[in-house]
Amino acid sequence: MTEFDLATSLLAILPEIALTVLAMIVLFLDLSLPESQRRTIAVVSSIGLAFTAALPLILWPGSAQVPEGLYWGCMVRYDVLSQIFKVMVLLAAAITCLMSIDVKGIGRKGEFYLVLIVSTLGMTLLAGAADLIMVFLALETTSIPLYILAAFKRDDNKSVESGVKYFLFGSFSSAILLYGLSLLYGFSGGQTNLYQIAGVLNSEAFANNPLPILGALAMVIVGFGFKISAVPFHFWTPDVYEGAPTPVTAFLSVASKAASFAVLVRFLMAVFPASVVIGNAEIQNFWVQLMAASAVISMTIGNVVALAQRNIKRLLAYSSIAQAGYTLMGVAALQATSADVQAQAIASISFYMFMYVFTNLLAFAVVVLFSEATGSETIADLAGLSRRSPWLALMMTIGLLSLAGVPPAAGFFGKFFLFNAAVQADLTWLAIIGVLNAIIGLYYYLVVIKVMYVDRSEDEDKPIPVSRPYVWVLAITAIVVIVLGTFGAQPVFDWAVRSASSLLG
Repeated sequence: MTEFDLATSLLAILPEIALTVLAMIVLFLDLSLPESQRRTIAVVSSIGLAFTAALPLILWPGSAQVPEGLYWGCMVRYDVLSQIFKVMVLLAAAITCLMSIDVKGIGRKGEFYLVLIVSTLGMTLLAGAADLIMVFLALETTSIPLYILAAFKRDDNKSVESGVKYFLFGSFSSAILLYGLSLLYGFSGGQTNLYQIAGVLNSEAFANNPLPILGALAMVIVGFGFKISAVPFHFWTPDVYEGAPTPVTAFLSVASKAASFAVLVRFLMAVFPASVVIGNAEIQNFWVQLMAASAVISMTIGNVVALAQRNIKRLLAYSSIAQAGYTLMGVAALQATSADVQAQAIASISFYMFMYVFTNLLAFAVVVLFSEATGSETIADLAGLSRRSPWLALMMTIGLLSLAGVPPAAGFFGKFFLFNAAVQADLTWLAIIGVLNAIIGLYYYLVVIKVMYVDRSEDEDKPIPVSRPYVWVLAITAIVVIVLGTFGAQPVFDWAVRSASSLLG
């Protein structure tokens, strides 16, 4: 490797290098700062993550510094799509650090921020993974710290229970995923690069028997389905969301889901494109049908079961399952034969995840403030929030309306782009089911808003304090949600469409 090649390769993983340095800084601060100054760790972590999120924007793919392509032995793909999802994950982590700063039991724990940064490192690697080995290593680097974070409050039985459940179900799904990846490794004659496996699978070796390939693909989809909380692999979600510390739930619901969708789309498009035909079986039709079926079931079960929830975190958990179903519509739309429609499908997934990151963090930030002030997470206890804290009620309303897909919040255009991609890909029936589910979802979001503004409470004279870090969190997330739901939607989507060419190419 020449000196220039080494420098270029280092720039390709500059966010990961920055995260490693930040983790060491946080560890040093954790060991050296006295108890009275330990809030500084959260601030340093948040600023460091925000700075790291700016690096992919500065070193944009295709620039003179870092050309698009494969780096580090073809383990990492540096392209626009990977950088978009890296920015999402890093911003989510930065906001989560600010959300955690005043939470009892975690706010002054330096190891909490260290573990969160390590998980973020795994997610950034996952977004650009181009090799079977890197996919699995990045996935486990993401997941294992999340198991720890879910059970971080050791004195809270719910937190410990959520961590154990997440660990057990996560380990089981990882084993299935690894088995599927190992089968692909064997079937491809020892090939691990995602972009080279397709050519081997398309050979005459499996011309008369596609079942082994379909079995391996099904196992991989099971593993990814767990990570994105898609039905029927969603059963861990409500309990983990309810039991984990609320900032952890917020981070888990957005960052892990975004990184998992990034690698899922890349994996399916690289390993099983339309060109892979084994015997009379076009493999793409198989996974498209799976994605469409999972989208329908996830949307329907997530929205219907959410109607009966009384705990706000469990409601947002089933909402998250439904949101995964909406996003899977974009994955199913990749069946389109037109490259332009495929680009729109990829862009709709990117836009929806970007919107969802800020929307869900906005809603969870209000939940954090409310639960820390009142000790309750029950929806009924939100009664009178508009009189106790008008701004908090307004922020929660913006977040819920965005999740419901009501303008001028960003969720409206997020759903519109996904539904349009499904229609363009001749999946009109799927778009119709999506619209019907959005109507169902609107009901339970409006119920929460009604409780905040209409229902009365004996505690209406007790205001909820909002510290300066939370002011920043609420302001940033709300502004992004409104901007993406108004004049910023089309420019961002057009930019995402152009970026999709890096994956399709």
